[in-house]
Order: sequence, then C-alpha cells, then structure tokens
Amino acid sequence: MQIREMTIEDYDEVFSLWRSVEGMGLHGICDSEEGVGKYLRRNPGLSFVARDGNRLIGAVLCGHDGRRGYLHHLAVDREYRRKGIGTALVAKVIEKLNAVGIGRCHIFIFAENTGAQEFWQKSGWTEFVGLKIMSRGVDLNE
Repeated sequence: MQIREMTIEDYDEVFSLWRSVEGMGLHGICDSEEGVGKYLRRNPGLSFVARDGNRLIGAVLCGHDGRRGYLHHLAVDREYRRKGIGTALVAKVIEKLNAVGIGRCHIFIFAENTGAQEFWQKSGWTEFVGLKIMSRGVDLNE
C-alpha cells in the first residue's frame, strides 16, 4: 500500500469510492470536482489517497481554518477494511496538521452511522457532547 497526497486527478476514483461507502454524505457542488479542487487548493498537503498498485483503496479530505482541523470523507474500499488503511490515512492527516501548528481536529459523523462512530471511538476520538451542527446553502438564488 502506498499513501500519497490527493490531487484533483484522483477525483473520479475518489468520488466513486465515496459513493460506494455506506453512511457517506455527499452534497452537490461541495463534493463536485470543482468543489473538491477548490478544497485541495485551499488546503495543500492535507488530503491523501491510499493505493494498492494502481487501485485506489482509500481516501481522506482534510483542511483547517487556521485554528482547528476538519477531517472529511474518510473512506476505505470494503475489500481492504480492517487492515489499518483508515488508521494510516488518519495518522498521516494528524501528522500534517501537527506540522502546520493545528492542535485539534474535528470530524462530522451522521448520528445513524454506528460503524463510523465505532471506528473513530476505537481510534481515540471522543464525542463532543452538547454541540449541534447547523448548516445551510449560501447561494441566495437557490
């Protein structure tokens, strides 16, 4: 397995992987090729893919706002799960966030995605109790 920085050239394979993963929330323009490209340019060196030869087997998006990191869309191909790939991708993200001086990272998990919650809890992440996430589109023409 090889882990390397994600580029926009990985987009089609990464998006296909994301779509295959249960519990993944994908949202229109934000997760389009344009949206992901903008995210990668805004957060260079923080998002990664894992490959087994030419096959994409894992991916993760990460960025920060200057104070906190935000990890999005960690996904591992079903055939490759429970082999440490997700853990390795997260470790790479944490290493890079630390290198740029970011001391805390957040993730967003759908409440009904118990498999993801289990993974993150086993990896040392804790639930931030008392916080409710609210969201809205910012295109006033919608």
